[in-house]
Amino acid sequence: MTSAKRHAADQSKRWSQKVTETSHALDLEKGVFAQADPREIARSLKRSADRSHRRKTDPFRSAMSMLNFYINRAGKNLTIERRRCLEAAKDELRVLYGKPRAHARQ
Repeated sequence: MTSAKRHAADQSKRWSQKVTETSHALDLEKGVFAQADPREIARSLKRSADRSHRRKTDPFRSAMSMLNFYINRAGKNLTIERRRCLEAAKDELRVLYGKPRAHARQ
């Protein structure tokens, strides 16, 4: 691989981290996705979404979108336990915003 291709590959791997850190939709609290408690992750996302004046949609959708973005970008690098925690944070977000729970996964 040439130096230019390697540099481009390195940058493409980091774009999602930059989006997470510099999103114009939400100002995330530091370490939000590293927390161990799904409820705390959800509460942090809710605080960020509720405070944001730059988001393009309602706070619930902004918070859920950021959580889904993080899960999707982490992909295979997430452990089973971490993925379960983040998926549980989705349910906690729904509870915090008074939204119905998603249908059971099959």
